Parts: sequence; structure tokens; C-alpha cells
Amino acid sequence: MTDHSIEQIMALAPVIPVIVIDRVEDAVPMAEALVAGGLKVLEVTMRTPAALDAIRAMKKVPGAVVGAGTVLNPRMLKDAIDAGSEFIVSPGLTDSLGEAAVASGVPFLPGVANASNIMAGLDLGLDSFKFFPAATSGGIPALKALAGPFGGINFCPTGGISAATAPDWLALGPVLCVGGSWVVPSGPLDTVKIEALAREASALSGH
Repeated sequence: MTDHSIEQIMALAPVIPVIVIDRVEDAVPMAEALVAGGLKVLEVTMRTPAALDAIRAMKKVPGAVVGAGTVLNPRMLKDAIDAGSEFIVSPGLTDSLGEAAVASGVPFLPGVANASNIMAGLDLGLDSFKFFPAATSGGIPALKALAGPFGGINFCPTGGISAATAPDWLALGPVLCVGGSWVVPSGPLDTVKIEALAREASALSGH
């Protein structure tokens, strides 16, 4: 577990790479390339059989803050925490997952797409959310409108964001970081390319 709050984790880098990993042996070199490029916060999505072992492996990389993404229910939450996840990201927010995550004390970033989702999160004592899927949920105008009634909450927009559009999102006051899969392209592992993309992403800013 980490001593960081989710807000502190979100503030470590402007981009959180959203990682879909198929081969455990790629985990350490991929994490080393991302950290070397300045992206310390790594979200390993629970979409593949290799995900839990990848989290365990990446945690050994100095400087890496490793969490689990695509956590859908309390059972997956427990598996992710048992694997050493330092934070948890979900595409949505259910009562059962939200209550289990809050009870566990793990930094938790649930997905929201509308005001009702945000209000459900606030009821649980949460104040940081993943705006997902960002590009198809109305984009920047939608997030601006949503942020209006809710002061003091933070967002990490994810979904359909690219290196080209990330600065526009990062320019919004309540946006601490964005999630992006472009930093880790699919296909054979290319650590040189990943480090270069990470370096560009870590230099992005909007504020």
C-alpha cells in the first residue's frame, strides 16, 4: 500500500499511461522505460491474464507507483490489492465497489460520466474521479459543465485522449492529469519508443 493520497498520485505526472500487457516479461522493461521518461504512475489494466503478475513485477522498478485499472468489482479489487497495487482505477462506480475500496483505504479513482456518478462518489467521501470515456462523453465542454456545480474535485480524463489533445484537457483547472494509452503503443515492446513518448508526455502541461 502507499502513503500517498489519490490526489498526490495524480499530481506526480501529467499523464498516467493506461497499460494493457499481454506478456509478463515485458513488464519490467516497459516500467523502466516509462519511469526513465518521467512517467512514474503506471496503471496496469486488469484486462489480460498477465495483469496481476505484471503489477507485482513493475512494483520492483525504482520510482514506479503501480496501480490497477479496469477494476470492476470487490473481488477484482481484492486481487489487485493482494498483488500490491498502490492505487485502483475503475471505469465506473458501483455501491459495492465504492464501499469496498473506501473500506480498504487504497487510493481510489472511479470513473464518472455524469452528475449522478459524481454525487454517488461524494457520498462515499471521494473527491477525485476519472472522467470516462472522456472524448465520447461530451469532451471538454461536458467536463467544464460538470465541474461547475462541484467545487474542489479533481479529474483525470481518460478515453480517446491523444498527445495532441492532452494539453487542452490539462489546461482545465480541475484536471490534475489525463490517462492515455498512446504512450504504450500496442505491438512488440519498443522501450526506446516508449521512453521517448513518455518524455514528451511528461513535459506536457496546461496550467
